[in-house]
Formats: sequence, structure tokens, C-alpha cells
Amino acid sequence: MNERIVIAGASGFVGQYLEEHYRSAGAEVILVGRSGPDVRWDDADGLRRAVTGATAVINLAGKSVNCRYGDANRAEIFRSRLATTRAVREAIAASDAPPPVWFNASTATIYRHAEDRPMTESTGELGSGFSVEVAKAWEHELFEGDLPGTRRVALRMAIVLGDGSALTPLVNLTRFGLGGPQVDGRWFATTARRNAGTFHEFRARGGRQRFSWVHIADVLGAIEFLRGRPDLDGPVNIAAPHPTDNRTLMAELRRLLGRPIGLPAHRWMLELGSIAIRTETELVLKSRWVVPERLLDAGYGFAYPDLGPALRDILSDRGLLHASAAG
Repeated sequence: MNERIVIAGASGFVGQYLEEHYRSAGAEVILVGRSGPDVRWDDADGLRRAVTGATAVINLAGKSVNCRYGDANRAEIFRSRLATTRAVREAIAASDAPPPVWFNASTATIYRHAEDRPMTESTGELGSGFSVEVAKAWEHELFEGDLPGTRRVALRMAIVLGDGSALTPLVNLTRFGLGGPQVDGRWFATTARRNAGTFHEFRARGGRQRFSWVHIADVLGAIEFLRGRPDLDGPVNIAAPHPTDNRTLMAELRRLLGRPIGLPAHRWMLELGSIAIRTETELVLKSRWVVPERLLDAGYGFAYPDLGPALRDILSDRGLLHASAAG
């Protein structure tokens, strides 16, 4: 009998990657979204039928955080995560044949700004501010209530690298000679931004904010590994075991793209640019130092543990790898 995999919020590049993999493997894939295509979020009975008898449920739904954190966007970032996670939980609770495992997206941003040591599931310290509060509430919604027949896993994903990921704007900057580090600095804070928890405090110097990442192939690999490990539940860091920093990331991109010169982007440039393109500087300035302790202890072998080969694979697939780096 073919597997049935339910993927909710599959419109992003991670969801599309998972959908393509499971379909090519012969699984029946049911997609849940605002307009389907198979089940809509406002169809509670349809969602219950979808999860009933499913082999696994993977919920990735949530408004992109690549936006300005105004009142409306902050509210929608919360709502889109909590409401969809609650809907999946209620559907599983109402099912007479619940799925054995439910993977729900979370984020490695739940940990504090870290320059002193890596954050693991056992020793990591949760941070503060808007993005962290979103992550905490998201996971609380996932683990709320009793689902005795379903194992629940929070995928604390680092920055996912792949075709169509957050890597794309960095590649574009590098190709135009702007591939230097993103350098933090002092910036004025308004009372409103401090109260909303959206102001990024200046800490890391010289582009040395840590950069935790994971190749999209290892997102799938980790999910498949965890499917076969019924002893593992709760939060799991989905991050490569060898994080780097922003300065090294940009240097590696310049090398692979054949761009020897890359002008740095200082805080004032980033702040003005983020207003223009409707995003937030926190996304590149927060120091995320996350290590996948539970996956490593359980014996998962990463396909891409190191940044260089991961970037080479992605850029090669896109035809962007410079001849000097292709050997």
C-alpha cells in the first residue's frame, strides 16, 4: 500500500521540495493550504479526513518573516502559525486513525543571539523579542493537549539553503560586487520598536555574527531519519553540524561565483535598504549559532555538513558556479 503524506503550507520552496520527493517516491501527497489544492484550512472535516490514516503529517504553514514587522504583519505572522498548527492538532485529535508522526515547522531563531557558544536542544537558551515569542507560541500550540497516537516533532530549522531560498539575494548581491559581509553597528531605536521587540541590538562586530544553515537535502534527510526513530520527539535542531559566520559565508560565495571583490554592507545601509525592500535587518544581523545535538547523538549522517560543498552543489545546479571553482 502506498504511503500517504500530508503536507500543509507547501507553497514555499521547502514544501515544494518535499512534495516533489514524495511524489517521485510513489507516495500519495495531500496538500493543505488557503485554497487547497486538496484541502483548505477552513475545511475542518476535510482536514480530519486527510490526516486519518496518513503515514506522516508535515506542517510548514506560516507567513514569511521576510517583511517589515509592522502591526498587521506581526499579527499575521502569529495568526498564520498558531491557527494552522491548532487546526492540524484538532484534526488529528478528531481522527479515529491518527498519523503516527506529525512534523511541525519551528525555527532555530528561538534561541538567543549567541556569539559565546553553540545552542543545542539540551543546553540552548531561549531568547527574547518578537521573533522568539513567535517561535515559543508556535511550539506551545504544537505540544498543547493530548495526542496519544501521534508523535510530535518541532523542526527547529536554521536558514535553509537551496534553489529559491534566502541564498538568492546574497548570490545576487555577490554577482554585482556587493558580496562583502553584512556589518552590524549602532542604530537608533524607536520606543514602538523596542516595545514590539523588533529592534535589533548591536552586538556582533565585523560581520562575525554566526550563521547556522542547513542544505535542503538534509531537511528531507532529517525528516526521513526521524520518521524511523519513534523514540525521538519534541524539539529537534535542523541545522548543519558546522555553522560558520557571515563574513565566511560571503567570502565563500565570492570564491564560488568568481567575484574577488565584495563591498561590505554596514548597518546604516542595511537599515535603509530593508525599508526599501520591506524586510528586517535582524534576518542577517542576529547571531544564530545552533548545533544539531539530538540528530548527531542519534546517528544521523548529514549529506552536507560543511558550507563549501553545500553552496557548490546549489550553485552548480543553478549553473552559477564559476569555472575556477568547478574543479
